[in-house]
Amino acid sequence: MSETFRSVGVIGAGAWGTALALVCARAGLDVTVYARETEVADDINTLHENRTFLPGAALDPGIRAVSSPEALSGRDLYLNVTPAQHLRSSLRAFAPVLAPGAPMVLCAKGIEQGSLKLMTEVLSETLPDARPAVLSGPSFAAEVARGLPTAVTLACPDEALGAALARAVAGPAFRPYAATDVVGAEVGGAVKNVLAIACGVSEGRGLRRSAHAALITRGFAELTRMAVALGGRAETVAGLCGLGDLVLTCSSPQSRNMSVGLALGQGRSLADALAGKVSVAEGVASAPAVRELAARIGVEAPICEAVAAILAGEVGVEAAITGLLSRPLKSER
Repeated sequence: MSETFRSVGVIGAGAWGTALALVCARAGLDVTVYARETEVADDINTLHENRTFLPGAALDPGIRAVSSPEALSGRDLYLNVTPAQHLRSSLRAFAPVLAPGAPMVLCAKGIEQGSLKLMTEVLSETLPDARPAVLSGPSFAAEVARGLPTAVTLACPDEALGAALARAVAGPAFRPYAATDVVGAEVGGAVKNVLAIACGVSEGRGLRRSAHAALITRGFAELTRMAVALGGRAETVAGLCGLGDLVLTCSSPQSRNMSVGLALGQGRSLADALAGKVSVAEGVASAPAVRELAARIGVEAPICEAVAAILAGEVGVEAAITGLLSRPLKSER
């Protein structure tokens, strides 16, 4: 008999965490959200709005926000929406209150600096009894919160559990496609953020549509090579969690990562590009880890390398563009 879920704990009340809380409430789940900031929890509970991270989105009055990990105990499943570089500390904080074997759906997209671990690897090291799943795909929080049509990948190594999780969060406008390849789903989500910065730089520099299309296409080749080298499948990243997410994130300044690249392409500093942002641009933190991981596994990733070099101040935008265009000619395949 397949599992059923009645309650969910959402760890993280940023824009995406808040939007996913709405998705779960629309699916009929009892939703509790952990917000690190007490003022965010107060707004959700009293105003039914997250004015800090998702202003203007009306929240289901049944969504309850808490500011202590203990208040999230006893949930049937958990969605962790903590930024990638803080996932390990978040999981450690919640370890004492989570029941062994509880499903943990990881919703952040990134590669941990230093360890170069994927998010599921961080989970296995900190909560080895948790049952992992990954939610990834083309989805802007504001659009999901408005109930606009969205399709994502829900990858879980346990196929039956993945199908049950997909059924639990699905709604009329939110369509999760079940998969078993968590590595492909994670690499797609992490690397596309770095590539979105590259597309933003191109846009900010006024290089127009031909360059934009080339960056997406050649960037997707880098993403695919990395996924396969790490044990993922090419067909996984050819779907929503890879190509789909890449196209969305690289095509709109609404993307936090693309907006950072746009500012850099216009000649602004990284500090200036990040100033005033309340939400995290995951690609900025993931870029050096992606570059280091690609080198470790012997995968060519010149676009990701160029982005990491620009962010680190090792090379200017013009020099990075020249470097990419002057690479030796080669076969596309």
